[in-house]
Amino acid sequence: AGPSTPVEVMGLNSVPQAGDRFTVMSDESEARMLVERRQMVVSEEAQKRKRVTLENLHEHVAEGKVRELKIILKADVQGSVQALRDSLERMSTGEIRLNVIHSGVGGINETDVTLAAASDAIIIGFSVRADAKSEEAARKAEVEIKTYRIIYEAIADVRAAMEGLLEPEKTEIRIGRVEIREVYKLSKGGTIGGSFVLEGKIVRGGKARVIRDGVVVHEGHLESLRRFKDDVKEVEKGFECGVGMGNFQDIKPKDIVEVYTEESKARKLEPQA
Repeated sequence: AGPSTPVEVMGLNSVPQAGDRFTVMSDESEARMLVERRQMVVSEEAQKRKRVTLENLHEHVAEGKVRELKIILKADVQGSVQALRDSLERMSTGEIRLNVIHSGVGGINETDVTLAAASDAIIIGFSVRADAKSEEAARKAEVEIKTYRIIYEAIADVRAAMEGLLEPEKTEIRIGRVEIREVYKLSKGGTIGGSFVLEGKIVRGGKARVIRDGVVVHEGHLESLRRFKDDVKEVEKGFECGVGMGNFQDIKPKDIVEVYTEESKARKLEPQA
């Protein structure tokens, strides 16, 4: 196969990068040993290399390691994508250029994480969330995902990161997640979602958001929680329950409800070398 000729290669467990070399070995055991040595080298290099985050961005810029901040941008509607993209790209300076390498409408998925890992980018989501598989992939690849509900806050965070002046951040701690299986209309008015707790536990009165196809459609509090006909304070993973979101009546089957808390902590930039 000559240059740029498409070929089909069987037996690979990952996509090779442009410029990778294929080595033909006469013995399978030698080939496995070579692969193991190369994987050890890649693993050691990955451990030494620290990915760019908003928290360490100013440090990387000061050390001359970063001249371009690459961003993957996801939002709930195209208007938000374009508004954020325009605002972020206008923030480029002589020291660092902001480059939105990919943008789109919808939830943050594994493809976004893979692209971020390959290009050393951060992911910014507006009114969207990552699903469980994408969160796990991001954790393993050490890809930063930042989500916002207010455009100004996203812009302010990036600007502060570039200036090395990040304010204390609110860290979100997810308590639990449920999936709506059935929706019931009450005779006295209101809607209850017959649900199954997928992870953690669900706490009545906790902050909650409703996610539909990766997009946040409501944020508020979990105002009612029932097991059968009884009001309860919490329900653990693996059990069924009924949840109510107060004034938000538009819950639908397959919606995901996340319950979470927030705590503030100071953002610390690591000392420069």
